[in-house]
Amino acid sequence: MTIIDSIILGITEGITEFLPISSTAHLIIVSTLLGLKQTLSNVAFEVIIQLGATLAIVAIYLEKINFKEIELWKKIILAFFPLAIIGFLLRHQIKELFNLYTVAWMFIIGGIVFFIVEKIYSEEKVKVNNVENISYRQALLVGFFQVFALIPGTSRSGATIVGGMLGGLSRKTAADFSFLLAIPTMFAASGYEFVKNVSSFKDQNLIVLAVGFVVSFISCYIAVKWFLKFVKKYTLNPFGIYRIIVGIILLYMLSKGIIHQ
Repeated sequence: MTIIDSIILGITEGITEFLPISSTAHLIIVSTLLGLKQTLSNVAFEVIIQLGATLAIVAIYLEKINFKEIELWKKIILAFFPLAIIGFLLRHQIKELFNLYTVAWMFIIGGIVFFIVEKIYSEEKVKVNNVENISYRQALLVGFFQVFALIPGTSRSGATIVGGMLGGLSRKTAADFSFLLAIPTMFAASGYEFVKNVSSFKDQNLIVLAVGFVVSFISCYIAVKWFLKFVKKYTLNPFGIYRIIVGIILLYMLSKGIIHQ
């Protein structure tokens, strides 16, 4: 992997990780187009640069990370438990789900879900417009929706934002809670992969990793800031359209042998 590859993958990860479009398929497609094989080192690289994106979330919500927000963080930790428990118990079954056809179909299904949710969602029925006012019940509901993200291609942020909207949160509040919930979730997942695979990086690879990490941080910061402004005014339907198109493209690439299982 070259530094140019690292920059491209860093941008891809940073933009797609927290938008409701799933970063998994994007990294697979971009890696394929760059001619990068899924070696242990490259797979570890893709997982570890998620930490850069996660740190961008920490930077954006820095004012929420203090003892004054202890009640909010109790709700975030509560929401984290369903994924942590179910993910651990079903970790072997989840690995069997990881194939590109699953990713493609979940892209399409997720896009359709966005349209359905937006159809039944009403701003007039919104009960919570501030992340601090989320109830424990609503937090737990979002946590259970996050479990769907264990299915490759679902999008963790997409699932949790939809869960929040169905639970009575405004789109902006649902996005805020989704991104805050990502902090313990992503640090746990990426931190584990880092410890497990750090030995696979040689001296020259560490430079490539550092570049991807920084680029992921910067691009994620910009993307999330833009998205938070977007959801204040617009629906998730454009992301639904995008997901369906990408899912169809991925199925086409699989059928033509452009990319392989």
